[in-house]
Amino acid sequence: MLTRSQMLHNIENLLTSQGFKTSDIYDQGSFDIVARKNLLILLLKTFINIDSINEHNAHEMKQLANIFLASPIIIGEKSRNGLLEEGVIYERYDIPAIGFETLKNMILYNEYPEILADRGGYFVKIDGNVIKQYREEYSMSLKDLASLAHVSRATMYKYENGIVRANTETAMILEEILNTKVTLDIDLLKQPQQKEEIKFSDDVNDLSKLGYGVLSTNKSPFDAVAKMKSSDKDSPLMANVEKNRNEKTLKRMAIPLKDLSMVTTSEPVFIINNDKIKESIGTVPVIKSWELKEFENSKELLKMIRERKEN
Repeated sequence: MLTRSQMLHNIENLLTSQGFKTSDIYDQGSFDIVARKNLLILLLKTFINIDSINEHNAHEMKQLANIFLASPIIIGEKSRNGLLEEGVIYERYDIPAIGFETLKNMILYNEYPEILADRGGYFVKIDGNVIKQYREEYSMSLKDLASLAHVSRATMYKYENGIVRANTETAMILEEILNTKVTLDIDLLKQPQQKEEIKFSDDVNDLSKLGYGVLSTNKSPFDAVAKMKSSDKDSPLMANVEKNRNEKTLKRMAIPLKDLSMVTTSEPVFIINNDKIKESIGTVPVIKSWELKEFENSKELLKMIRERKEN
């Protein structure tokens, strides 16, 4: 069995070979690696056993994915019930969890899984349009088709309208009856459409007064991310904030801040009080806390960040 470190390097090699820009590997937080290709951003976390993820880390991972408009995915080898099967999606705290081979099939061959593992067995999403088209073509009622598939009329109605998933056995019966594919692929690589509400923190360094929602982090290589509440078009800010750190520590923190901001297309910034530190640390702009209080809107803040980044 692979070690977790080997898994991470295999994932990194797979993604870079297919044109993804990848971050460095961060294996102690709510995610291990971020990858981007065009508009697609992946936020990935690896475990040998996918049951190792806890609710707090999963919550932070989902919140960050929402802010960066990224797809969060857990990559693992096994669960408490055994090895993860190829082509099957397992979920942990509403985050899809898959094996490396499933990820590989998606990245290399555009082959997406159909099967969801859940309590009670394996399930698939039925293409209701195929069901409806078949019934209309052969002048069949819901009850007629339900009888052939050994389910109730109400269940067939739910399949046709995408209300419930079917178990794999029923899907196979339907495919035999219709002589066509009735299951839907699940594209884990597309930009997520439905976003859960981001639970922003209380006011942090006056950013909220400029219209930002601020998400403080505990398990990430940065202290907080800030996003304009009124727009998805503006790039998020990825910030390290004042915590009485010395300049040597701040320089060390600037490296992942710059790295991750480039992959997520966010603006890196330090927000600190120390007057001895100049306008940047490495190539990351520094905004003093007193300066932040003087900005009247986010445009003034972003202008200063970009000026200091250029300088």
